[in-house]
Amino acid sequence: MGYMIAVLIFMFTVASPHRSLAADARKGEVLAKRWCTSCHIVSPDQIQGTTQAPPFSAIASKTDFDETTLAYFLLTPHPRMPDMSLSRSEAADLAAYIKIQR
Repeated sequence: MGYMIAVLIFMFTVASPHRSLAADARKGEVLAKRWCTSCHIVSPDQIQGTTQAPPFSAIASKTDFDETTLAYFLLTPHPRMPDMSLSRSEAADLAAYIKIQR
């Protein structure tokens, strides 16, 4: 019985979308510069975005910021955002990049 529990815990850990080790902020930066700069300010050196989209630094600085929740949000098309058709790993990479913009 203990062996079965250990196997289940291992399987849950391997299949978990919360594996932050897989997220690569450098890849997220490339995605941000490709998809997000027309609306969001994605880096400190960017001068202009739109007034309708918050800068990444403002998103990352929210007290309830959660990288995993943001990654899931990015996987779902939203009316004001283009459908970027991101993979799960790309969404995690982009969320990791946003996180470091505090």
